[in-house]
Amino acid sequence: MARQVGRGLLAACVVLVAAVAACARATEALAPATPAASFANDAASDARDAAPAPSSPDAPAAQVADEPSLPVAAPAITVVTAHRLLFVDGDTVTPSCPAGSRTDQIHCLLALRYAADARAAELATSLFDATGDVAGVLPAETMEGGFRGRLRLVPELPVAKRRGHLEWVVAAATDFDDFFHRLDLPDASARAVAYRWRALGFRFMRSVGRTTPSAYASQWMVAYNVDGSLNRSAAAVRELLFHEIFHLNDAAHADWSTRALRLVFDGIVARCHATTACLAPYAPTSTTVRGGTYYAFQPDNGDAVREYAAELALRYYQEQRALLRGEPPLPRFKCGPPENARAWGLLVDEFFGGVDRTAACP
Repeated sequence: MARQVGRGLLAACVVLVAAVAACARATEALAPATPAASFANDAASDARDAAPAPSSPDAPAAQVADEPSLPVAAPAITVVTAHRLLFVDGDTVTPSCPAGSRTDQIHCLLALRYAADARAAELATSLFDATGDVAGVLPAETMEGGFRGRLRLVPELPVAKRRGHLEWVVAAATDFDDFFHRLDLPDASARAVAYRWRALGFRFMRSVGRTTPSAYASQWMVAYNVDGSLNRSAAAVRELLFHEIFHLNDAAHADWSTRALRLVFDGIVARCHATTACLAPYAPTSTTVRGGTYYAFQPDNGDAVREYAAELALRYYQEQRALLRGEPPLPRFKCGPPENARAWGLLVDEFFGGVDRTAACP
């Protein structure tokens, strides 16, 4: 489960050492579904339910899993993948585009998919042109929702009254591009950022009669619920998507969080269990589950260390973004208990090239 995966010198997915072509197999089918999948669920706009990571045949899985490998430093969605993202079984639209370049064919597919809403077509095309992302739909499926029972998810194109969700996704993707561009360091000693935030598939859907999950992520795809309880503002969607995209990168790094952060996480839980007051100094964000505790430590939520890591990545983004934009600085998470500094350093080194623009702790 989850909180609801360039410009300049940075590429969207690059290696820590330029000579090493490895971003954990950055392909359209990079990661196995189980560790990559994550759900964003909430019982209210400011709290999340917990739900198990998908493991059953009915759980969401990669929809774009059998494409050839792509260059690591320049991930790109292929025409075949774009077709799968944009058109699903039961569509009344029959896509037919003339031969041409990859860009021309994807432009054609986008125009066909969004033909009923010119403004939405413009947004989807601008998103693809700017970041390589493709905004499509999720095929209908039934999800095993843990204690919530079975959830029916159906495709929902973000057009007309739903278009605002597409606008929020476009704004978030643009913000991430700007963030990583600003994060880049000009000196030759700086390491590259081993993180992919571009060339992703966004699959819009709605849950029948429910508002959960708000989103889930798997294999370079983020499914987005237009009725999701968290998806109520541009800022909320932006942070939701950063959390989700981290899950994709975590899986791409061979499920890094379960290895690197296990001792830190288990030590905190052994000390505090699920006691919110005890966990407060260790929680990367303030998000809590209604009737539970901080989302980063919520029990019965799959392997919760993955959620701790995603919330930690979100906190990194929040702190760095505030500084890069000249906004008032946030309290430095790393300056809390020693466990915070340890986890922070491991995350920054693994995913963000060791770049931490926040001031050193006293």
